[in-house]
Amino acid sequence: MAPTKGRKLTKPERRAQLIGTAKDILRECGADALTLGHLAERAGVSKPIAYEHFGTREGLLIALSQEIEDRHTEKLKEALAGETKQLDTVAGIISSVYIDCAVESGEEWQAISGALRGNADMIATQQQQVDDYVGMIQEALGAFSNVSEDDLRLRCAGLAGAAEAIGRELIRGRTNETAAAANLTALIIDSVND
Repeated sequence: MAPTKGRKLTKPERRAQLIGTAKDILRECGADALTLGHLAERAGVSKPIAYEHFGTREGLLIALSQEIEDRHTEKLKEALAGETKQLDTVAGIISSVYIDCAVESGEEWQAISGALRGNADMIATQQQQVDDYVGMIQEALGAFSNVSEDDLRLRCAGLAGAAEAIGRELIRGRTNETAAAANLTALIIDSVND
């Protein structure tokens, strides 16, 4: 994202600009090149502004991870809002949204995750993201399940892990979008049907 000229940006607008610029740097140069100093320079702002928004490089990477997850969550909520009450339709929606998001930001997410491996704040953030995702798919699939709520939660946690693994296979070029979505859909249906 290019530096802005003209009027002063509001704090949310500046943060969005910095996030966009950070994603550009991540795509073009990789996670190692993403520092607050580099971000400030590319965004056309002073270093203190970048530090004010993110605090540390790790804070920036966590904010990027959260932005990706928020986008995914919003897409899934929107897609499920108009869903029919059939398991295969709901499973297909969950799968297609996950695969679309993996295609859209999978490489970025993998770079962010790798750069923060072992970081306590990132671990906590990722766990919260997984818990939120598991809760969403559990709620969406609950009407189709005969198993206890605890068992369904565990199955949905397994599905979240399977979705991530299938997404990695797709990003690595080991499968295509159609096969990835179809197999994730099948896993969802098989997990709910007892």
